[in-house]
Amino acid sequence: MKRTLLSVAAIVVTFVSANAQEMLSKSKFFDNWQVGVKGGGFSWTTREAFIKNTRATFGAEIGKQISPAFRLGVEGMAYVRPVQFDDAPEFGNFVDMSNVSLVGTVNLSNLIAGYKGTPRFFEVEGFAGLGWAHIYPQGADNRKAPNVLNGMTSQFGSNLLFNLGQSKAWGIKISPALIYFVDGVENRAESNSQNELNLKNSWTQVTAGVVYRFKGSNGAHHFTTGTQAPDNSAELARLRDELNGKNKQLADNQKQIKNLQDELEAARNKKPEVIEKVVTKNKKTLESVVTFRVAKTTIEASQLPNVERIASYLKKHSDAKVVIKGYASPEGDLEKNKKLAAARAEAVKTLLVNRYKISADRIQAEGNGIGDMFSEPDWNRVSIATIVD
Repeated sequence: MKRTLLSVAAIVVTFVSANAQEMLSKSKFFDNWQVGVKGGGFSWTTREAFIKNTRATFGAEIGKQISPAFRLGVEGMAYVRPVQFDDAPEFGNFVDMSNVSLVGTVNLSNLIAGYKGTPRFFEVEGFAGLGWAHIYPQGADNRKAPNVLNGMTSQFGSNLLFNLGQSKAWGIKISPALIYFVDGVENRAESNSQNELNLKNSWTQVTAGVVYRFKGSNGAHHFTTGTQAPDNSAELARLRDELNGKNKQLADNQKQIKNLQDELEAARNKKPEVIEKVVTKNKKTLESVVTFRVAKTTIEASQLPNVERIASYLKKHSDAKVVIKGYASPEGDLEKNKKLAAARAEAVKTLLVNRYKISADRIQAEGNGIGDMFSEPDWNRVSIATIVD
């Protein structure tokens, strides 16, 4: 039976280790570590009644999760001395035995049902380990306690594990176990082994403990490989759609800007139109449009022919007068646009007076605020000069 248990444990550890080999090669060294403390009670398996003779035990552990199903760790346990040595405290110790073990743990829930990416609330683990025990002397003579003894131990047990919190960083576990001394055979005729798991020299223990799992390189406290990252596919898709929408909106805006620039350039280069209409017999009215750039009152060279046309007419018809009305587009502050419209009318008047020597009393300049003569707002940055006979 004992050989069978050892064989089964060896097969399970070998299988899980092979299954974890690829994950281990990808995992970073400082990922998936945990520490824990535990305490409980123990008694000798065949020499004592478990409840009646139970003594305290406590210890600590540290381990690394190799795969979702396998963990390797080291634990140290201390065992409190029997009460019957209280009559000789000068020879006694608070702890009469310690045991340090290398323990391999198999998560049966993940091994059988598969790992879903995060720990379950409740899981069952099985473990086995090899250790080294040290028994301390408790009295002055050997009738009360054995001398100092070192011996190899082997243990088998299970963990009833409860994972707590949203991040599963903390766990509480209840752990029954059976620990054997691996010692010489008492009756050579009954066994062919040099050493065996001696049930007569074993103890049973039950402990409860708390474990804490450190955060890994991906920000999670539960198992992950070093290259694994959180599933952000939904957020990534949302951001990608948002980026595509912004790119489309930017392209549309650039296209609209290009169209407006083309229309504005066409308006600036537009040849002056002569609008003639009969107001009285043999009387004509001449109208000329002078365009301006954004927020500007300076007459550019391309607009000089429009001003010169008015000047030529006034020189040929000495009785004619001109009314210049300045306008602004609707962008910006209304009061500033009103002043801008008046300044554009004055700019045309000043040019007629200074350059073409037209008498100022034949020119009437006035600002008419926001213009609405043209469908495009930019085209309303103008001064319109109209001849009055």
